[in-house]
Amino acid sequence: MTDLTTPRRVLLLAHTGREAAREVALEFVRALTGHGIVVRMIDTQASELHVAADDYDPALELVPEGEDVGHDCEVALVVGGDGTILRAAEYTHRSGTPLLGVNLGHVGFLAEAEVDDVETTIEALAHRRYTIEDRLTIDVDVYQGKELVTRTFALNEASIEKAARERMLEVVVGVDGRPLSRWGCDGVVCATPTGSTAYNFSAGGPVVWPGVEALLMVPISAHALFARPMVVAPTSVLAVEVLAGNESAGVLWCDGRRAVDLPPGARIEVRRGSSPVRLVRLHEAPFTDRLVAKFGLSVEGWRGSAERRRRVAEEQAGDETEALRVTEGHGV
Repeated sequence: MTDLTTPRRVLLLAHTGREAAREVALEFVRALTGHGIVVRMIDTQASELHVAADDYDPALELVPEGEDVGHDCEVALVVGGDGTILRAAEYTHRSGTPLLGVNLGHVGFLAEAEVDDVETTIEALAHRRYTIEDRLTIDVDVYQGKELVTRTFALNEASIEKAARERMLEVVVGVDGRPLSRWGCDGVVCATPTGSTAYNFSAGGPVVWPGVEALLMVPISAHALFARPMVVAPTSVLAVEVLAGNESAGVLWCDGRRAVDLPPGARIEVRRGSSPVRLVRLHEAPFTDRLVAKFGLSVEGWRGSAERRRRVAEEQAGDETEALRVTEGHGV
């Protein structure tokens, strides 16, 4: 049962370094407070948007930056590209606050809405017309000898990379406690299905539909006979050991944002995350349509269902607005 005495709260996070994001963020603040929803913001972002708590009714909640800023918030509304959404995931991972991304970037696989969808997004939030989808994450542990020196998580991927451009990284990899292969390489990507369209994709790994529960391991420019992308069970544990004989150290990147230095002898273990990242969905439709839209894939000549032929005909007729409504409005 909904507690009518507790005001609804939405956390707003934006890429305040971009003018377009600032304008859209302010539009959301005005609209959400107009619906009686309390908007929570990080105080430094509010300052960058030149807004004060009492500029709106209900007043804004301004909080210091931290890992728990999403506590008690119904949704975290994120205005920016995939990088901004990954940053938001760091803020909300502990609280489990669902993320709703409004894309102002390029590809924007993690975003649910485009900048042109602001009005419909506001209406969906105001009237709770959305669903929530859990996305598998990975927990990442770094050991030096038997000592656990770092523990973190990732939504897209953990990548172990060479630190020096002129040298290869010598690693031995394993799955479920058993050694698998030794590679001289530029690095190794351990990804989730959500991250399969990110760094994993650039490294030559497979695209995995988000509904598939699996972990991926993809070597980067490996000098080895057996150096193929691998997909393993979600219960498996991936391990990458930086060989002690390496002349230079490596570096671990989680979601391309958090870096950890890896001295020779370091061991990285990757397993299914204990807590998923939750994404808000405004529409339900095949992931296939999102791939077609985001990568601009050609589907001319497809002889599938009558409905699909109708969509293709509309696209070929140059009705870009309708094509966007079909592909994006029905994406996952």
